[in-house]
Amino acid sequence: MTTGNGRTAVVTGTAHGIGSAIAAALEADGIRVHGIDKDTVDVTDSSAVNAFFAEIGDIDILVNNAGGVVGQVHHPIEEITDEGWAAVVAANLTSTFLCTRAAVPGMKRRGSGRIVNISSGAGRSVSLTGIQAYASSKAGQIGFTRQMAHELGRFGVTVNCIAPGFVLSNPSTIKQWESYGEQGQAELVEGIAVRRLGAAEDIAHGVRFFVSEASSWITGQTLSIDGGHALF
Repeated sequence: MTTGNGRTAVVTGTAHGIGSAIAAALEADGIRVHGIDKDTVDVTDSSAVNAFFAEIGDIDILVNNAGGVVGQVHHPIEEITDEGWAAVVAANLTSTFLCTRAAVPGMKRRGSGRIVNISSGAGRSVSLTGIQAYASSKAGQIGFTRQMAHELGRFGVTVNCIAPGFVLSNPSTIKQWESYGEQGQAELVEGIAVRRLGAAEDIAHGVRFFVSEASSWITGQTLSIDGGHALF
């Protein structure tokens, strides 16, 4: 799958796990990658995002991967604070909006572009950790994908989404996995058609497809990469 051709990408959330694997895969394909993590750019702050994109100039590819549960655990809905809700929505959905808004003008000028949003199986179903704002913001990313595909297609820009299944990709997912215990882990794997957990590289392969010419007539779609757990 040839995807390079001198193109430039921004990948958010590259500190570890899925984001790191996506950045490495795109670089291996000859794409110049600007990686963002929380220590370099606050992708929930519009001023910081705008300054970053102004500095690097026009790009060809944007992968909105930053997000997560922001260190939160499940609480009943009546115990969720305004601040707790807002933090998770900002990390997942607002960051996607801000980076897309900043990247799109250059893509329009070039008449081409690829945007890939990394949602979650929680956005198509429910959060295994029971975090209401996470499931809601990840579902919001899927809706945002469809709306942007509708808006940007006439400018040669495709917008697609990946909904990963359970991937041991960061400290939060590792902690979650360990909390299940031996029986819970076995039950989770039993519910996956191919009977294994995902790897960060599995998600990166999906991104490589969506940014390649092979997907040029595909937009507004959400691809579950979950080993057949959801079976949509």
